[in-house]
Amino acid sequence: MRTGLKRTAAFFTVLAALLLLTASVCAEGNKGYIPPPYEYVEKLTLVPIVSLLIMLTVIVWIDPYLRRRDKRIMKIIILVMVSLLIQNVVEERLKIGLPRPQMRSIVAVYGYAIRPVLLVLFMHLVRPGKRFRWAWTLVGVNAAVYCTTFFSGIAFIITPDNYYLSGPLANLGLYVSILLMVGLGATTLRKFDFRKKDTWASLLVFPMILLGVTLDYTVHTEPQPVTFLTMAVVISAVFYYVWLHLQYVREHEQALRVGQRTQLMLSQIKPHFLHNALTVIVALCDLDPQRAKQATLKFARYLRGNMDTLEETGPIPFEKELAHTRLYLEIEQLRFGDALQVRYEITCTDFQLPALTLEPLVENAVRHGVRENPSGKGSITLATMEMPDRYEISVADNGPGFDPNVVPAGGKKHIGIANVRERLMQVCRGSVEFDSAPGRGTTVRILIPKE
Repeated sequence: MRTGLKRTAAFFTVLAALLLLTASVCAEGNKGYIPPPYEYVEKLTLVPIVSLLIMLTVIVWIDPYLRRRDKRIMKIIILVMVSLLIQNVVEERLKIGLPRPQMRSIVAVYGYAIRPVLLVLFMHLVRPGKRFRWAWTLVGVNAAVYCTTFFSGIAFIITPDNYYLSGPLANLGLYVSILLMVGLGATTLRKFDFRKKDTWASLLVFPMILLGVTLDYTVHTEPQPVTFLTMAVVISAVFYYVWLHLQYVREHEQALRVGQRTQLMLSQIKPHFLHNALTVIVALCDLDPQRAKQATLKFARYLRGNMDTLEETGPIPFEKELAHTRLYLEIEQLRFGDALQVRYEITCTDFQLPALTLEPLVENAVRHGVRENPSGKGSITLATMEMPDRYEISVADNGPGFDPNVVPAGGKKHIGIANVRERLMQVCRGSVEFDSAPGRGTTVRILIPKE
């Protein structure tokens, strides 16, 4: 994909250079045929648009906050706009200068073909991962129809005396652009959130482009070196840049807040786990010193291999979290012996989840499902399952169970479960579900969306 974007950028760079060369040739060849007022109007119109493009180019090139892909797409948009600006100037000069029907046809075809491309590129800014094949197909059909002007009048014809004659499909570019505008609107609305004020910047593009098209069809001011639509597209690109930048700022602030909350939660979890593990070892020192030694070695392995994991604020591979949980259960089994049975039904591991997500649930199952079991014995089953839209992790015990609708004594929920639920939501939009009833054990499921 990156190679394709680079080739596209190189393609439009060459086109812009060719159009600039054509403009200089037209300017040289049309000396004496261009009315003096035109030069003044042309400069007056071009100065603000060119200045805006230069400013946007510099900002996009030096902005360190834009994602690489967004920056590449913005650079391509700028190159396309430069080529479209040059095309406008060249076509206007060809209208009022010496008749060059063949050259004017080429320049006009390029203008009709390139305008819809900008709308598709705007779609890629809104949904970077989507290919939009239907939109590119419309762009290709539009360009192919206008290319027929060199051998057919189905789109338009430039007569030998420099007159423009429209054909039956002369407005195809307008209809294609309307369809693409609808697609861009639908794509934008899918990401629209009324609570995020920066999203309004992307919606300002639609009235701006519609205003440009309306002015081009209703205002007939001669000369007009740059169309109102081209001006609207340049301004729209600025709106999209502002939207992208504000989006990054908001996401960066959210990431900082999530990181701070995660560090706080981890600082609460680590002492809790260390206390439980050391309590197991202390208990084994009196019961069985040899097993206490084994537990100490396992605990040392746990600390050595997982201290880095404790500092993770983002998702980690499930296999790493499972290894962490296995060590915890092995330490607990050294203490409980045959009273604690553990079964693993792991059918999938190719996914990620936040650090210290599974271990607190297993710890809960050991505490409430085994230690509080009237028989003094219990079993725990760890299972994973892949669904079409999500991954599921289940921790089931055959303990006494509980009523989920009853508030625990003291009115406070277990802090470990609350932390797990919050981290899952923040890091991967996951959730936790409980299935329990008095006398039939408890099953806790972690649901992680594939998206």
